[in-house]
Amino acid sequence: MSGTAWVLGVDSGGSGLRIGLADAESGTPAGTVVAKEPVRTGAEGIDAGHLLEQLLPAAEELLGRAGGVRPVAVAIGAAGMATLGDQLRAALPGALESALGVRRLALAADAVTAYAGALGQRPGAVVAAGTGLIALGTDLDSWRRADGWGHLLGDCGGGSWIGRAGLEAALRAHDGRRGGSAALLARVEAVFGPASGLPGLLYPRTDRPAFLASFAPEVARCSGGDPVAAGILREAARHVAEAAASVCPQASGCEVALTGGLFKMGDPLLVPLRGELAAQLPHARPVSAAGDPLSGSLLIASALAGGGLRLPHDPLMLYVPGESGS
Repeated sequence: MSGTAWVLGVDSGGSGLRIGLADAESGTPAGTVVAKEPVRTGAEGIDAGHLLEQLLPAAEELLGRAGGVRPVAVAIGAAGMATLGDQLRAALPGALESALGVRRLALAADAVTAYAGALGQRPGAVVAAGTGLIALGTDLDSWRRADGWGHLLGDCGGGSWIGRAGLEAALRAHDGRRGGSAALLARVEAVFGPASGLPGLLYPRTDRPAFLASFAPEVARCSGGDPVAAGILREAARHVAEAAASVCPQASGCEVALTGGLFKMGDPLLVPLRGELAAQLPHARPVSAAGDPLSGSLLIASALAGGGLRLPHDPLMLYVPGESGS
């Protein structure tokens, strides 16, 4: 074990941090630690100090289990990195070199680590969807991104979008307006209580996207017998396919992968989505995602350690300090 080169991968998202340790050559994971407190975001962006407070003890724990080794490379995937990552880019290279002795570092948007986990370093397109939705594609020369604009401006077809559409259909039924769904109204009242109280439950919350997304599974459950619910999922499928089509390289045989909790919804969403992908991306080949964002971080770290990182460097999407293109 003493001759093994080790890498650390980090996945920082809305549910906290996951930190993994792996053999740099084989990519075989050696352990994972979870820190369930999400990294704070403030007026200056993602809080680098708060991330380090959670990352460094977890990393030392993992490295200690492996015999007190030091990592040769670290890759950190962070939600909001592209637009809120200035503190991370400024503080993490020096802090990680000082604390862990690591000089090879990659800082990536979480969409990039989702891409790497799903497709590795091959050209193609990935749609990552849970509460929100973002699509990312590359021909290995540059990145193309679609959506990921949040629940007020976009994330079309994601969990919060589906949940909001379902709640709106329920309230239409409550009011007697066209486009309403009695089935979804019944589910609202079973889950949340009287429909008239729904605004009071939703608007004061700070986690409104997650609250909206919590109703998406109810839309799926109703879709088998309710045309309104089924129509919402067909529209969601169209949005997902549109996002994939907008970022997918035009080469024949381009691979497209879906990753994230939304697609655990199963056939109510996946059946119309397969049809939309076939119609909008006839040149593409749907494939199963090989892994998740943490495995993508470990893959990037391993590639960086071995000098074989082929994914496009970009100051906002995949930042490698000291290397051209970043």
